[in-house]
Amino acid sequence: MTTILSCKEGAEIPDAITSLEVDLEVSRFDRAFANATPETLDGLKADYPYLFPPQYADSVWYLKLQDTLQQSLLDEIDQAFGDFGEEKTDLDLLFKHIRYYFPDQPLPKIVTVSSDVDYNNRVILADTLLLLGLDNYLGMEHRFYSGIDRYIAAGFDKKYLAADVAAAFAKKVIPPPSDRTFLAQMIYYGKELYLKDQLLPLVLDEDLIGYTELQYEWSQANEEQIWRYFVERELLFSTDRKLGPRFLDPAPFSKFRLMLDNESPGRIGRYMGWQIVNAFARNRDVSLKELLKTPEKTIFEQANYKPKK
Repeated sequence: MTTILSCKEGAEIPDAITSLEVDLEVSRFDRAFANATPETLDGLKADYPYLFPPQYADSVWYLKLQDTLQQSLLDEIDQAFGDFGEEKTDLDLLFKHIRYYFPDQPLPKIVTVSSDVDYNNRVILADTLLLLGLDNYLGMEHRFYSGIDRYIAAGFDKKYLAADVAAAFAKKVIPPPSDRTFLAQMIYYGKELYLKDQLLPLVLDEDLIGYTELQYEWSQANEEQIWRYFVERELLFSTDRKLGPRFLDPAPFSKFRLMLDNESPGRIGRYMGWQIVNAFARNRDVSLKELLKTPEKTIFEQANYKPKK
């Protein structure tokens, strides 16, 4: 085993993974556009045709080249990411893990862009192309994010970049929930977090789910109470659509409608689904691919999940 210095104490990566060869190609479109002129625009369009929709006239891009806000955004990206070396190292390791567990998955070409802070599409992963909107990772207190809710801006840090790429990959390999129950949705997100943990073993658990250290510790300390709440109110097999916004979707806090609401982090149902999947993985000798394909009900029944007290 090869031990690599990391944030997660005791994390080790097998030589079988670190020795894999991945040749990720990174193209800095953000830098290329920052240095472009009307005279060089045609060459840029030829190099990156997928970033220039044909319905937009060249005049749109000429205006964007002169837009002071766009120029400022590109300058901030350059200051935050420099040559993108650290991030490429992290992504190289991520894709080594992907190649190890999913050898048939192609390696994409990475293209870094400015997305006008389109945080809902900060990472776009196609089979052979990975678009990264770097302007979504300048730090939650950055002035460009002043009008964005704090619980959303909390994820605008470059330490989450590799985890966001892993989440985009997860959507390609995890089947959608087999039914509309709250439990199935919880375990679907639990599979995503479990997969992220396997692909990014050096990343802290709280960073995988996008919590602060205090939020993660709160979740651990209240796991039994949360589980009892779900069971006693018969929520697990409910198909009530309101449960998603309350416990699964991004939010400033989860909505138990109790005094503890303001202390709780959002998406607590995803955390609980993760614990169920972890329990299943400990009790069953299954490959990662097999686990991801296992029906949610089977995972729940065979996990013998017991919340931490």
